Amino acid sequence: MDPNPSAQDLHRCDLCETAIVHSYCDFCHVNLCKLCVVDHISDGYDKHKLVPFKERRSTLTYPKCGTHPQKSSEFQCKSCNNILICSSCITSEQHRGHIFLEISEEYKTMKKVIEKETEELENRISPKYEEIAHDLINQLTNLDGEYEELTTEICKQGEQLHQQIDIIINKMKTEISEIKINHRYILQKQLDKIEQIQSAIKQTLLNMNEILKSTEVSPIIEYSSKVREFNKLPLKLKASKPAFIPKPINQEVLYDLFGQIIPLSTNTEENVLKLSLPKPSVGELLDEPELVATIETGHEKLHKIITCLNGEKLLTSGESGDIKCYNNQGLLINAIKTHSWYIPTDIAVDVYGDILYTTDSSRIFVTTVKTAQIKGPIFFELGSQPINMCVTSTGDLLVFKYITFLYMTNQCQLGRYSGSNLKQKIQFDDDGKPLFSRTRDMKYITENRNHDICVADSGAYSVVVLNQDGKLRWRYTGYTGIPSINKIKSFKPFGITTDSQSRILTADSDNHCIHILDQSGKFLRYIDNCDLKNPYSLCVGTGHILFVSECNQSHVKKIRYLR
Repeated sequence: MDPNPSAQDLHRCDLCETAIVHSYCDFCHVNLCKLCVVDHISDGYDKHKLVPFKERRSTLTYPKCGTHPQKSSEFQCKSCNNILICSSCITSEQHRGHIFLEISEEYKTMKKVIEKETEELENRISPKYEEIAHDLINQLTNLDGEYEELTTEICKQGEQLHQQIDIIINKMKTEISEIKINHRYILQKQLDKIEQIQSAIKQTLLNMNEILKSTEVSPIIEYSSKVREFNKLPLKLKASKPAFIPKPINQEVLYDLFGQIIPLSTNTEENVLKLSLPKPSVGELLDEPELVATIETGHEKLHKIITCLNGEKLLTSGESGDIKCYNNQGLLINAIKTHSWYIPTDIAVDVYGDILYTTDSSRIFVTTVKTAQIKGPIFFELGSQPINMCVTSTGDLLVFKYITFLYMTNQCQLGRYSGSNLKQKIQFDDDGKPLFSRTRDMKYITENRNHDICVADSGAYSVVVLNQDGKLRWRYTGYTGIPSINKIKSFKPFGITTDSQSRILTADSDNHCIHILDQSGKFLRYIDNCDLKNPYSLCVGTGHILFVSECNQSHVKKIRYLR
């Protein structure tokens, strides 16, 4: 019996077919037990090669020659596309002068290759596939939980939105109640006045009846008309109840206000040994941004450009005093005449698609894109003049104001407004130092996707970035890396905008370029080609297109800077 039995059949002797194999003949390729070994070599043939069974097949088994079937092919003819030949073929006329190679050498070489690849597959590649499979299994296991977290976040956002709506509803109810009390007071006051007159008329009638019943002459002779006294009726009071004018609910705008679902994105990283699933890819910056088109606006001097309505329309303003609306292809949709003698200093678009614009006055004008109908100005505090502004993702209005009231002359202040109601005042840092320059230089402002407030303060020669609470996060005063001979003037930013990846783009007019920063203030690169000359105002539209106006020019350049 075999001392190490297994589930497989034991190897038996090829001669007696019963005893367990002990040896192997590498020349004859037969299994032999101890007893049959003697019989096998008893024929006197001197080429028998006996080895222990576990070391069998150390002698190579060559294929038969195709030309001489009785012989083995132990050579390759390199001159005949490596065909296998025997020793007789070598001396034949067909292979005279050819180059030959022993198959045993090729066998040894390829065997080492196979052994090495076997080790590579077993020890390196196969474990990597196991690792990848394990990672995918974990992702599948955690999939339901991750999507449940995502759904919970959306529901939480919905609850917060409902809370805000309830707050608005309750505020309006309170306002209506107050109006109702005032309405009641006005009506009651008028009623009291009428009732007093009615009482006086009744008393007069009583007196007149007494006179008529009396036979005395004097009261009748001395009577003066009472009709004339009461003949002039009081004005009829008609107090109309207040009206509620609901804003049309734009589902797209509401969806944008609610939040954004970043679509599922899968990506593979090329690696010989590893397949991974990294975070969703983002738009890469082009090494060489390209000028796509130039839009001629007709403005004498273009001041401000801004995209609106999900980036599908472009608004422009300039010294011509009107606001022009274009589509992304540069076709004029309509021109909106501003309702002021002054030129707009800044324009913005609210969440309802209405246009807001500032002038050199203490109010912001509101009008519609389609009809240019005035919807009423927003008034500000006495002595304050709104200059630059932007509308936030929550519908608030961020407004830069210059305070010119008495002792506060030349103060610059940033306010967050809901309508005309001041919600937040931003002016100083934690050390009591001004966050912004006091000069009357423009301070263009925008909100980043992470709710940071980004300000291009040309008077301070810096970009100032604050968090949502108005706390200073960082300042950028220009790229301090390898100097460029083309950018020798001081960094003085004007226009500022952000893109879908929270990058910040700001116009460096004096150096004829645009700086691109990440949301932490790290410099990424310049846009300094596309024949830019004094870039001034910026905005990003759909399709990763950057719109750029140039100082004292009338056109807008469309630049693609992302893949």
